[in-house]
Amino acid sequence: MSTQQAPPSLQVTISSKQILAISLPIALAIMVPQVNFVINNIFLGALSTEALAIGGITGVFYLIFGVMGQGLNNGLQALISRRAGENRIDEIGILFSQGVIISIFLSILGISFTYFIAPIIFHSLLHDPQRANTVIEFLKIRIWGIPFLFIYQMRNALLVGTNQSKFLIIGTATEAIFNIFFDYSLIFGHFGFMKMGLNGAAYASIVSEVMGLLVIYLVIHYQKIGARFELFKRFSVRLEYIKLILVQSSPIMMQYMISIISWEFFYILIEHRGEQALAVSNAMRNIFGFFGSFTWAFAATANTMVSNIIGQGMQDKVIPLINKIVKWSLGFALMVCLLLNVFAHPFLSIYGQGEDFMQAGIPVLRVVSFALLIMSIATIWLNAVTGTGQSKINLAIEFVAIIIYIIYAYTTIEYLQLPITIGWMCELIYWITLLIPSYWYIQSKRWRDKKI
Repeated sequence: MSTQQAPPSLQVTISSKQILAISLPIALAIMVPQVNFVINNIFLGALSTEALAIGGITGVFYLIFGVMGQGLNNGLQALISRRAGENRIDEIGILFSQGVIISIFLSILGISFTYFIAPIIFHSLLHDPQRANTVIEFLKIRIWGIPFLFIYQMRNALLVGTNQSKFLIIGTATEAIFNIFFDYSLIFGHFGFMKMGLNGAAYASIVSEVMGLLVIYLVIHYQKIGARFELFKRFSVRLEYIKLILVQSSPIMMQYMISIISWEFFYILIEHRGEQALAVSNAMRNIFGFFGSFTWAFAATANTMVSNIIGQGMQDKVIPLINKIVKWSLGFALMVCLLLNVFAHPFLSIYGQGEDFMQAGIPVLRVVSFALLIMSIATIWLNAVTGTGQSKINLAIEFVAIIIYIIYAYTTIEYLQLPITIGWMCELIYWITLLIPSYWYIQSKRWRDKKI
C-alpha cells in the first residue's frame, strides 16, 4: 500500500543556517528592484540632470504608496508566520486572499489621490512650476502600476511567511529584465519605440511590474503552492479576517507612510537648494536602497522568525534569535560601509554628472554609509517588534522618530541653510531614535502574552 508523503513542516528552527536560508533569497529579491532604480537613474542622468533630479521626487512619492503595500505585506507576513508556527495551515490561504482584496481597494485610493490631490500638493510646495507640471505628468502615468505592485507584494507575505523565500528572486529577476529593456527602449527611443524621455521610465516600470506579477503567480501555480493553501478558491470577502489583517497591518502601513512622507518632505527641502543638490540626494536614495537590501532582508527574517517561534511557544528564544540576526545584519553592513568609503568615486561616477557632482556627493556618501550601519541594527529590533504582534508599538516609535527627523531636517536645510551633508545626518538621528525604544521594548518582554 502506497503512502502519501507529508508536506514539509512550516515551523522554523533557531540557527544561522535557517536565518540565511530565509534572508539571502529575500536580499536578492529586494536588491533586484534596487538595481532597477539605479539603472533607471543612470538612464535619466544620461538624459539630463533635470530628469535625474525629478526622478528623486517622483520616486519617493511612488514609494509612499509602495510602502502601503509593504506595510500590509509585513502585517500579513506576521500573521501567516504565526499560523505556520501554530500549524494552522488551513487559515493561510484565507489570510492571503483577504490581503489581495485589501490591496485592490488600496490601489484605487492611491490612483484617486494621485489624480486629484497630488497636483495641488506639488504646485504648492515646489518652487519651479514647470518642474511641478513634469512631476505630475509622470506620476499620472506611473501610478497605474500600483495595483500590480500591491498584489505582487502579497507574494512576499505568502512565500516568506511559509519559509519559501527562495522563489522570490524569480519574479524580481523577471521584473528587472523587462524594466532595463523598456527603460532603454522608451526613454531614448531604441528598437523602433517612440522616444518618450522621462515618461518612458514610467511606462517601463509599469510593464515590468505586470510581468513580475504574472511570472511569480505562475511559479506559485506550478510549484503547487496555490493548491496546498487553496489560494485561489477563497476570494469571497471575509470581514473577520479583513479586520484581523487591518488591525495588525494598519499601524505598520501608517508607520511606513509617515516615514516616506517625511522623506518626500526632505526631498522638497533639498529641491529648494537647487538641481545639483536634488540630483545628489537622488543618488543617495539609490545607494541607500541598493546597499540596504541585506539589512531589509534580515529585518523581514526577524519579523517572520520571531512570529513563527512565538507561535511554537518558544518565547524564551526570541531575544537570542534577534541577537543572532543582528550579528549577521551588522556584518554585511560593515562590508558595505567599507566598500562605499573606499570606492566612493567609482560609485558616484556611474551617474555621469561630472566633477562638481562628485565633490558634492562624496561627503554625503560618507554620512549615508555610516547611517547604513545604524540601520542594520535598528531595523532588526524594530521588525522584531512587528513579529511579536505589537504593531501599534511600531507606530508609536516611528512617530516620535519622524518628529525629531523633520525638525532636524527643516532646521539644518531650510532655516540655517547648512550644507546638505549636515542635512543628511538626519538619517543617523532617525535610526538611533528607532533603535533605542525598539530594543527597550523587546528587552522588557511586555509582548510575551500578545495573541494575534
